[in-house]
Amino acid sequence: MPTAIIADDERLMRDQLRLRLSEAWPELEILGEAKNGEEAVELVDQLHPDLTFLDIRMPGKTGMEAARDIGDRSQIVFVTAYDQYAVEAFERGAVDYVLKPTEPERLRVTVDRLKQRLERPGEKVNDSVQQMLSQLAEKIAAPKQKHLQWIQASIGQDLRMIPVEDILFFRSDEKYTCVQTASFEALIRKPVRDLAEELDPSLFWQIHRATLVNVNAIEGVTRDIRGRHLVLVKGRPEKLEVSRSFLHLFKQM
Repeated sequence: MPTAIIADDERLMRDQLRLRLSEAWPELEILGEAKNGEEAVELVDQLHPDLTFLDIRMPGKTGMEAARDIGDRSQIVFVTAYDQYAVEAFERGAVDYVLKPTEPERLRVTVDRLKQRLERPGEKVNDSVQQMLSQLAEKIAAPKQKHLQWIQASIGQDLRMIPVEDILFFRSDEKYTCVQTASFEALIRKPVRDLAEELDPSLFWQIHRATLVNVNAIEGVTRDIRGRHLVLVKGRPEKLEVSRSFLHLFKQM
């Protein structure tokens, strides 16, 4: 029976991948789960899994760094929300990669490749990498979307994919970032400073170190008795404070 471990810092993503794998490959036994790269390396040392599913971006030791330490002791499958990591994943000797959110059809392709790989343990990993790179060259070389198109957020125990155009604003505190849409609120761990780099700046304006607002959701700007500038959001009671350093954004309005 083939065995594997899953490493991802998001519990919901580990749960989702485990579920998808159970559907696509019922015979695969998941021996354990890790929350970061260091734990993944330790589990490989302890459990000797045939396969290791590694999230590329984890706190501390990343998936790429963990793969380097694991070496040939386990077949590596990278898990990523960013397609541009595909080439680097293959260069690290990964058998394949899985994109978040995990799609059943794409995962079945990965499972078929993994089964073939486990049946030919003597085959050089680099040969497999080059073959897959050749097959995916057109896809990888195609123009990629520069900005985030959706946000992956948790609502209670559920994981939801939210199109960015549906989001009115992001507002963060010390631990979480609130994702506000017209109909619900969700929480993510990604800070506003990272979101500001990944979202389309023509769609989302940063108006405060802790706040991003959808330009299309801005109803107007007002001032309070303290002289602060506040953004009014369409259909919402919140008034979002504008820092002085971002006031220039509203000169054109």
